[in-house]
Amino acid sequence: MAETNLDAGSLTVSAQLVQDGWEVAESVPKTSSGFRVAPLDDQTVRALKAHRAQRAKERLAWGKAWVDTGRVFTSEDGSWLHPGKVTDLFERLVTASGLPPVRLHDLRHGAATLMLAAGADMKVVEELRRCWVTRR
Repeated sequence: MAETNLDAGSLTVSAQLVQDGWEVAESVPKTSSGFRVAPLDDQTVRALKAHRAQRAKERLAWGKAWVDTGRVFTSEDGSWLHPGKVTDLFERLVTASGLPPVRLHDLRHGAATLMLAAGADMKVVEELRRCWVTRR
């Protein structure tokens, strides 16, 4: 799970979803280094604020049927997004785009490369990269 502090422009990772077969459970990160605070740029903060406002409207529309998981990104009714379904959707979108195949997990490498090409400080990129590493 990640707690967002949009006023401070940060996201704190404090839990993870672990998939075993098709079952999914929440757990704490395996190591203390798994707990991370990631800075958010202004554009991301704006996008998350807009997303939060839209989800508040949807929560009202769902009423008592809304599942309050505390997650930022959820299924339509507020319930957990299953990691396998997210991966499947991503793979379908990549195929439909006509782009070369890429795994969802590998996007962090592309993001780091783009950040460095745009002139981001290597220390900042390295710290963000650590936030993106999936711990299994």
